Amino acid sequence: MLEPVLPAVVNISTLTRFKVRPNPILNDPFFRQFFNLPHQQEQEGERSSLGSGVIVDAEKGYILTNDHVIKDADEIDVTLHDRRHFEAKVVGTDPTVDLALLHIDAGGLTALPMGNSDDLRVGDFVVAIGSPFGLGQTVTYGIIGGLGRTGLGIEGYEDFIQTDASINPGNSGGPLVNMHGKLVGINTAIVGPGGGSIGIGFAIPSNLARASMESLEEYGNVRRGQLGITVQNLTPELARAFDLHSHGGVVIAKVVPGSAAEKARLEPGDVIVALNGREVSDANDLHNGVAMLRVGSTVRLDILRHDFPMTVHAVIAEPHMTRTKGGAISNQLAGAVLGPIRGTSHMAGRVEGVEVVEVRRGSPAWYAGLRPEDILIAVNRVSIATVDDVMNAVKRDPHELLLNIIRGNSQLMVEIQ
Repeated sequence: MLEPVLPAVVNISTLTRFKVRPNPILNDPFFRQFFNLPHQQEQEGERSSLGSGVIVDAEKGYILTNDHVIKDADEIDVTLHDRRHFEAKVVGTDPTVDLALLHIDAGGLTALPMGNSDDLRVGDFVVAIGSPFGLGQTVTYGIIGGLGRTGLGIEGYEDFIQTDASINPGNSGGPLVNMHGKLVGINTAIVGPGGGSIGIGFAIPSNLARASMESLEEYGNVRRGQLGITVQNLTPELARAFDLHSHGGVVIAKVVPGSAAEKARLEPGDVIVALNGREVSDANDLHNGVAMLRVGSTVRLDILRHDFPMTVHAVIAEPHMTRTKGGAISNQLAGAVLGPIRGTSHMAGRVEGVEVVEVRRGSPAWYAGLRPEDILIAVNRVSIATVDDVMNAVKRDPHELLLNIIRGNSQLMVEIQ
C-alpha cells in the first residue's frame, strides 16, 4: 500500500525573516553619551521550521499542508520523495481550518487520491506519514480512536479525526492514509506533555480539506456561506418544552431577516435533524456541515416542526459582512468599529457574537478597555449575534453598558458608565 503513496508526501522547510529591535535603553541619548555607546541599528533575524505536505494534484502541482507550517514564511522550500527541491508559492490559506494550498512548478509528480472521510469508522487502521524532527519520511500506524472531535480550541472549524498513529513535530501537514492508500485526513495537532505524542493525535478530515482546497484554488481564499440561523442543542428539557419525541438535532432559536433560512421558510422552534441526508446530532455537526458547502449551493434540511417531519431546501448565501462604527451605537463606544466575527478569528464558528474590528487609540472605546479582536457575546446581559443586537441591547439602558467579552482564551466583563 505504501509504495505508491510515499512519492506523494513532501517535506516542507520555511524561512522567516524578522526585525530584531535593540533595547530602547541602548538608544537613549543620555545613556549612550554616558557610556560612549554607538547608535544601535535594527538587525535582521531568521527563523526556520519543518513540516510535511501531500501532493493532491500532479498536473497542477498542488500541495496541501497546514497553515501553521507556512504562516509568515518568506521562503518555502519543498523536497520531493526523489530528493528534488522546488520553491513553493502560496495559492491561498484557510486559517480557520489550518490549511494552506501551495503550488510548485514541477513535472513527474505523483498525487495521492482523496478518500471519503465520511466512510471512516472508529477502529479503522490508518497510517500517518510525515517528516518528524527533520529525519526524512517516516511512517507510523494506528487506528481511528474517534470521529467528529470538537471543542478543543485548536481551530475555528473543528471536526477532527482522532488517531493513535503517532503525529510528532514535523508530521504537521502530512497525510493520514487509509488501508486502500487514499488520503482521509491532514495531520495537524497532538495532545501531549512537552509536545510529544502520547497516542492522541488529530487530523482534518479529507472532505473538509477538499472543500477548502476547491475554494482556495478558485478564489485564493475561502468563501464560506451561511444559513442565517442561531441554533442550540436539543436537550431533553427543550424536547419536553416543544412536546417533541425526538432527542436528536438542533433547535432554531433565531432566523436572521433576509437570510437564506428565512427564504427557505425556516422558523424558530424548528428542529434540524439532518443535513443533505447526514444526521445532525448537535450544533457542531450543523456548523461543520454548512462549512463544507459552497456559496450558491442548495442544501436539503430534514426538520421537525411541531413534531411533524418536513424537508426544506435552502440556497447557501454569502455572509452579511456589514460593519458599524461604535459611535453610531453609543458615544461610549466611539472610536471602535464593530462587525461580524471574521474567519481569521480564533473564535470563528465557535461562538455567536460581534467582533471589535478596530479601536482608535485614545478614543472613548479605547479608554473603556476595548481592544481589536475582542469578541462581544453579550451586552447589558443580553446575548448578541449581530451588530443590530448590540444596538437593541444598548437601547435598553443607554446610560450604562455592561459588556461580556472573549479576549484570547479568557472571558471578562467590562462596565462602561
